[in-house]
Amino acid sequence: MDVKIENIDALNAVLRVKISNEDYNGSYESSLKNYKKQVQLPGFRKGHIPTSVIKKKYGPSILAEEIDKILSQSIQKHITENEINILGNPLPKADENLTIDWKNPGDFEFEYEIGIAPEFELKLPGRDKHTFHKVKVDDKLIDKQIEDFAKRYGKLAVVDESSDKDMIMASFRELDKDDNVVEDGFNQSSTVSVEFVDDKKSKKKLIGLKSSDVLVVDPRKISKGEADMAAMLGIDKDRAAAYDRNVQLTVTEIKRLSPANLDNALFDKVFGQGEVDDLASFRNRVSDDLEKMFIGDSDRIFKKHVSETLIKKLKLDLPNEFLKKWILATNKEATKDQLEKEYDEYAKSLKWQLIENRIIKDNEIKVESDEVVAKTKELLASQYSQYGMMIPADEELSKAAQNVLSNKEESRKIFDMMYDQKVLTFLKENLKIAEKQVSYDDFVKLASQM
Repeated sequence: MDVKIENIDALNAVLRVKISNEDYNGSYESSLKNYKKQVQLPGFRKGHIPTSVIKKKYGPSILAEEIDKILSQSIQKHITENEINILGNPLPKADENLTIDWKNPGDFEFEYEIGIAPEFELKLPGRDKHTFHKVKVDDKLIDKQIEDFAKRYGKLAVVDESSDKDMIMASFRELDKDDNVVEDGFNQSSTVSVEFVDDKKSKKKLIGLKSSDVLVVDPRKISKGEADMAAMLGIDKDRAAAYDRNVQLTVTEIKRLSPANLDNALFDKVFGQGEVDDLASFRNRVSDDLEKMFIGDSDRIFKKHVSETLIKKLKLDLPNEFLKKWILATNKEATKDQLEKEYDEYAKSLKWQLIENRIIKDNEIKVESDEVVAKTKELLASQYSQYGMMIPADEELSKAAQNVLSNKEESRKIFDMMYDQKVLTFLKENLKIAEKQVSYDDFVKLASQM
């Protein structure tokens, strides 16, 4: 066995593997014997088929499997022992002149293209100052949240005439291009929230309506996109996308939401019995919860800012052509056009992953098994609470966590989640940070750019 790497440049190399008859013959013969014991052929008793028959019929495929195992093991061993930081996986190098006679095997030689991760130094904290955005929780934002709570726990009452914040219960009938009712068309009972209609002319039409009133409206102008329109008219999304006519709206009932009073009954519903006893305490609790609610988004915005700054500063090069070739080879659904459109974002994500791995390695950041179990239990408990279910006793919760972690994919996700959190904590504790308070609207804009 001979494995060698020939560097083309700092990011690309060719890996050559030479396999002699001595390297594979023992395992090949052993596999033939095992196959002989298991296979069944007409005219032969199981386990008594001549080896020559097995070799003639199955030898090439068995040999190919053995060679593939040897290649995989030897390549992995060479990469690991020589600490070669590769990107993706080795790709067999196309060679039109290469022919393999599996029926008369001798020595083999294979070549693979490999992409190598760039070498770089990461000096933190560095001179850069990073901004940590926080939402300014002012009276306006607190009032808006309290208003939402009051609406959530308010009561709907039937009224005679619609206003700009009412809910109109109506039937919707399909019309033709001349606004005549299509007799076998859709006839759907649904609702329209006047408050959320953006088109001013359509909104004006919906104000002042009474039960049994009939009007012709453009359904696109009183709904929020094709999915909402499809639900309102009781048709599928494809039909909604193609629908270009008006509908007949007949009012059946009008309901108005009366917000709940700002009293102890509302306080108890929002925060629990006796947790808050007056309006001032309620406002303080709402303020505290709003600040906590935005922490996750603040962290994500901060991390994105840091990653973009470090990627730009380090100017990492990647073996781009190799990576594109590897993506197309390993993802059968990917197309060249799609890859060209999305590659820059993929490359940016890969660069951040390399930087993150360097932070983890240089600072000996570790995630221990007991931490993962505790995190999994926390996630499970959160799910139980979310669906209004009682959280199981600790022993049962631990068993459930172990069951989740027995799934390799789920376990990997939770480990990755914890490493991400620890890297974020490291960055927040070690980088030079300037906190900046911004309005809720500006914060939403920042979050939407992520």
